[in-house]
Amino acid sequence: MASIPLHMTNLCFIKESDLVGIESSRDELIRKVEDGSPTRTVISLLGMGGLGKTTLANQVFVHTKNSFDCYAWIEVSQTYKRAEILRILVKKFYESREECVPKALDAMEESILTTKIRDYLCEKSYLVIFDDVWEPTFWGDIQIVLPDDGKENNRRVIITTRYAEVANFCKVSSCVHIHYLQRLLPEKSWELFCKRAFRDELNYGCCPPELGNLSREIVERCQGLPLAIVVIAGLLSTKSKTISEWRKLLTTLSSELQSNEHLESITKVLSLSFNDLPYYLKSCFLYLGYFPEDYSIRCGRLIRQWIAEGFVKSQKDKTLEVIANEYLVDLIKRNLIQVSEVNFDGKVRTCRIHDLLREIVLKKMEELNFCQVLSPNDSRFKGETRRISIVNGGYDVIKSNVSMISQVRSIFIFDKEKILNHHVRKIFTNLKFLNVLDFEDAPSLDHLPKDIGCLFHLKYLSLRGTRVACLPKSIGKLKNLETLDLKQSLVSEIPIEIKKLHRLRYLLAYHANLNEFASFNLVKGVKVHTGIGSLTTLQKLYFVDANVVGVDLFKELCKLTELRKLGLLNLRSEDGKRLCDCIQKMNHLEALYVSSTSEDDAIDLESISCPPQFLRCVHLQGHLKNLPIWITQLQTLTRIGLFWSKLEIDLLGVLQNIQNLVELQLFYDGYDGEKLHFKEGTFPKLKVLVLYSLNKLSLIVIEEGALINLEECFIGPCPQLKELPCGFQHLRSIKKVQFREFPTVFWMTNHAIFQSFSNVIGVDIQLLYRIRDELWSFKLECVMQFVKHLKDNVNEEEWESQLDNYFSERAYNSD
Repeated sequence: MASIPLHMTNLCFIKESDLVGIESSRDELIRKVEDGSPTRTVISLLGMGGLGKTTLANQVFVHTKNSFDCYAWIEVSQTYKRAEILRILVKKFYESREECVPKALDAMEESILTTKIRDYLCEKSYLVIFDDVWEPTFWGDIQIVLPDDGKENNRRVIITTRYAEVANFCKVSSCVHIHYLQRLLPEKSWELFCKRAFRDELNYGCCPPELGNLSREIVERCQGLPLAIVVIAGLLSTKSKTISEWRKLLTTLSSELQSNEHLESITKVLSLSFNDLPYYLKSCFLYLGYFPEDYSIRCGRLIRQWIAEGFVKSQKDKTLEVIANEYLVDLIKRNLIQVSEVNFDGKVRTCRIHDLLREIVLKKMEELNFCQVLSPNDSRFKGETRRISIVNGGYDVIKSNVSMISQVRSIFIFDKEKILNHHVRKIFTNLKFLNVLDFEDAPSLDHLPKDIGCLFHLKYLSLRGTRVACLPKSIGKLKNLETLDLKQSLVSEIPIEIKKLHRLRYLLAYHANLNEFASFNLVKGVKVHTGIGSLTTLQKLYFVDANVVGVDLFKELCKLTELRKLGLLNLRSEDGKRLCDCIQKMNHLEALYVSSTSEDDAIDLESISCPPQFLRCVHLQGHLKNLPIWITQLQTLTRIGLFWSKLEIDLLGVLQNIQNLVELQLFYDGYDGEKLHFKEGTFPKLKVLVLYSLNKLSLIVIEEGALINLEECFIGPCPQLKELPCGFQHLRSIKKVQFREFPTVFWMTNHAIFQSFSNVIGVDIQLLYRIRDELWSFKLECVMQFVKHLKDNVNEEEWESQLDNYFSERAYNSD
């Protein structure tokens, strides 16, 4: 289903109210970033690991990025490839302006990438963060692509590093400000500790008097290092608030710190949190070492792999997925895992691990023979390990250690450049005991050998994002397989043999051509065969073609009563009632995605009388004669998406009673009326509103007291909408607004209101304009200045052509 990405940009997801000790540094750096100087300035944040360099940089980034024409955040780490850094720069710059990333980006050579970036940044201001730089020569490799031509454009670069040599190297070619991060002062250390250790809502941040002295001694042992304070406080937050528990930890800390004062001792302090973990969490935490440094880990992927590895222990009345998610939340609460991205319903989407904690994990993995990470720099295989992570090469270990690797249980491959088919064959031929095989980060893979069926113990197989187009029939021999992830691969049909996989829990398969965003058939599902209903343990099944000749899909679906997520494409109108019968049997269903055969073909889901009581998300794509009544009666719903629905009813009047709705998307005449009226008190929890391509919509009214928690609003193209939503000023929580492809008269009519918006701090307002079939993003204040010039100096009949020229010149002069 088409949707606008709704990503949180906070890399270290911390509430601003929880930040301690960086406020003055943050404000000072914001002033330096926004001081208006036309000279390219490099700001180096210098300090030891765990001082909060990334958190500080992120705070500056979040508060200032919208002051620049484009921006990018790049994680660099110990090893990097210049070409890959340049590709990420291009991608981030274009995405920051909501523009289409250039085609064939992955194939561009360094010289072309360099020219591309320099031409793109000509006449533009930019902000770039290079996080965690280790090599002193890094700036020499990169600075040539970032223009410093002395023109009236702010150019700012922020580098975080542990090494003074990195910061000093930048002085050779740039104006440099070095900001030295210091350890927290005692009172700030105490404040941070209390906020993290005492999270009780009634006594948030307050230390019980009887624990005061012990707590202050514990904080003192952390030596003012924020990461150590946060991790130790996270550990204590899970303990009972008793003197004996506090004294036990203090004694351990004291023994660790008797002879060390610097990083080694801090590493030992952080190790205490690992040692304190219950046995079932230790393996889960060590698993994070599989992933490369600064890798953003998708939580769904991580949870399914934990289950496949056998780390998640079953409990009465809980699914393994629920238990695994509880494990994840526990590790987050202990501050051992950082949250990278959160959905608007509060669910963690991606996570990461701090580099200091990762060092501990790698050391523990080696000590326990838990996993070995192989790379071109370290490809020596240690025969005792049962898990291998191959990063950017290291395949020769498979070839040269055939007998030694035969006991390996899990393989991850992180190589975006190439993976040779003979390496894959070696895996299947020699690694008979594999449980987990993950090719998600090896997109060049284009073939799956026929003898995959010999991997009898395999529980997790991911081909996500690869070029594999066909699954061999021998896949039916993988009797223990639980997860088959084919998302964004080229697989279009599932072999009939899959019906033998009675333990399969996840079948994820579709391909979306993002270059066809406006197409009804943006997402392509897979064809399945008779017998899919025998997979009675399936929890997620999407997206499946519902109209396959010779297959009675609905007879099969009625047997899949354990489904939590179902996605169907190409549903015929006459099959709606049969689908309803199936849905009523899926008591655990949480998410439903249904698309008709075409935008004019109707979806008939009105015959559901008893909908699944846990249903949280409904996306319907296709014509609806009426909105099914059962949808409006579900108070569990948090997300609704309507695409090409052509509903003319008072849609908001129907939906306003769903009190827990967090996200509402109306795409491509999902609503076909002329007016949307948000009344006082309605949609109290809505955070995201998308009104995309509603051709008849001419008026939006927002009463005071409506949409009180709305954070993001995307409007347009709506050709009949000539004025801003009436009452827009009532949106007190708004953070981001996007107006897409509005005609000239819209900008001219609303000039004064837009001008007032440009002065509102903390609200990101984007204007998107289509030029020669490409979408470009423009800063509100710049456009409004030109609009004022037009109104004051140009005849009205010339406004449209002049504004078109303005947009075109700025778009293509910077390409």
